[in-house]
Amino acid sequence: DLGNLNLSGHLVPELGKLDHLQYLELYKNNIQGTIPSELGNLKNLISLDLYKNNISGTIPPTLGKLKSLVFLRLNGNRLTGPIPRELAGISSLKVVDVSSNDLCGTIPTSGPFEHIPLSK
Repeated sequence: DLGNLNLSGHLVPELGKLDHLQYLELYKNNIQGTIPSELGNLKNLISLDLYKNNISGTIPPTLGKLKSLVFLRLNGNRLTGPIPRELAGISSLKVVDVSSNDLCGTIPTSGPFEHIPLSK
């Protein structure tokens, strides 16, 4: 847990080589750049908390390969583009927060997204 430690810099692709990593907690820092697609290689990851940073770019579709993921919190960044459809294939996903970004497109309505209350 490296949250709220005033860390700065970028997420490096080499993070994707940490095969046994279960929790990547880097919330409330000053991390910039993009989310490396290599994070999709973290097969044992249960929680990915990158909220309240300065992360930009898109949410990598490769995160859909994280079949053990329960918590995905990417809120409070500068992410753009759509929510990848691949995330709907993670049946273990219980918490998804992508609020306070600049995302566009439609919200997936299947899998873990099917019970999200959406006002019309």
